[in-house]
Amino acid sequence: MKNILRLLFFSILITSCTEDLNINDNPNTPVNVDKSFVLTAAQGSLVTGLGGQLTNLGGFLAQYHTQPPSASQYLSIDTYNMNIDFSDRLWNELWAGCLNDLNFVLSKSDEEGDTGSFLIASLLRAYTFQILTDLYGDIPYSEALLGSENITPSVDFGGDIYTGILGEIDSALTKYNNNPVPSTVGAQDAIYNADMDEWIKFANTLKLKLYIRMAYTSQANASAVTALLAQNNFITSDAKFALYENAQNKANPFYDVQIDRLGDVNNIASNSLLQFLEANADPREAAIYRTNASAIFRGIDQGDRDNYSSEVASAFSRPNITATTPVYLMTVSESNFLQAEALIRYANGTGAKAKYDAGVLNSFLTFGLDPAGAQTLTGTGGTYEYMSSTDVETALRQVIIQKWVSLAYVNTIEGFFETNRTQFPETVTLGNENYAIGNFVVSVSSVLTGNQTPNTLFYPDTETSKNPNITQKTSLTEKVWWDQK
Repeated sequence: MKNILRLLFFSILITSCTEDLNINDNPNTPVNVDKSFVLTAAQGSLVTGLGGQLTNLGGFLAQYHTQPPSASQYLSIDTYNMNIDFSDRLWNELWAGCLNDLNFVLSKSDEEGDTGSFLIASLLRAYTFQILTDLYGDIPYSEALLGSENITPSVDFGGDIYTGILGEIDSALTKYNNNPVPSTVGAQDAIYNADMDEWIKFANTLKLKLYIRMAYTSQANASAVTALLAQNNFITSDAKFALYENAQNKANPFYDVQIDRLGDVNNIASNSLLQFLEANADPREAAIYRTNASAIFRGIDQGDRDNYSSEVASAFSRPNITATTPVYLMTVSESNFLQAEALIRYANGTGAKAKYDAGVLNSFLTFGLDPAGAQTLTGTGGTYEYMSSTDVETALRQVIIQKWVSLAYVNTIEGFFETNRTQFPETVTLGNENYAIGNFVVSVSSVLTGNQTPNTLFYPDTETSKNPNITQKTSLTEKVWWDQK
């Protein structure tokens, strides 16, 4: 493990210093390096973005945290005023680091006939493209990552990208199933230790997520979802990266930057989630947040920092992320909630209650809590008891609210994507909220008009300045293609 960590963090350090590189170039991957080490580096690059900047960004947009009155580093997010250079580092981390490294692994695996490693790299590539297109909308895909063959790739429509990555997943699964060569990367796979059964379950779960995200679009595919449900081979253990140590440059990326380096002063509990947990006596509150300096849970309404101008961050609850907290790609809880939604949409709700209950229970397990607490809340008469309904949106709302809670500091950017897609929790003006049932409020310090909130990010200026085929957006309120509710 120490060898993995040394290579991993060396790779991350190099990648972080190459922010001005074209995304089609990758000087970080020597031609003759063993692909297993490059796979670890790719995973490290992915979770650095996912567990670092995306955890911070998603935390604001999914209203898990807000900017405290005594700090201003992330006011651009909390005021919905992110500019064109906001995500330069993130974009380059995922393209020049993660995706280029994965392409190397794919090429080497194909040369060696290693269909297992080819499948792992294909799934991670699909997962990374999913994040990128869900965040930015239309991005380079079919012409991307071709190196000197095409340094100015055109963008593809997000719906076509989804079709493309679903095809990549199926193609890699077919390649493996026709010639099931176990992956040779072994422990260098920091997520599932090259266990191919686990990666096949991951593939099915990722496919289900992609199909469910298309649910409000013309690309919704009931038959594909029904086939996956019938196969019933989804993840049974959380897909997580857990190689972190309590040491600088080796810790969880959010902890390393926000808590250790920046002094734990930029993120305090948003009442949107905190008061939901408080009102429902949910034990996950203590797993998601730390108490304040007075040993109580305390937050503020999203963006309402001016009313607390004399108070510092320690007067409020803050994210309960430690140096060794894993970064999660997908969890069993998320899988259960995806299945619950699928059953509501495409099976008249039959079986949805069992999957919903399992989603809450597995959320407790991911947070390291006694599952008995979940069973009490979801049992007969419990606060979270599932209520069947013939109205799809009514039945779905309770699933998404619980999914939103389960993703807090587990995968916060997914929390944003899902609330963006479903509009649950609903966004209301401050003063009309009911936090007990789950509500968002428009950030008090928003620069946008009306009840508008961000739906996407601007393309990085480092990319638009080099690629004339990428046209900058006019507003953060532009919707990505699946946001059609």
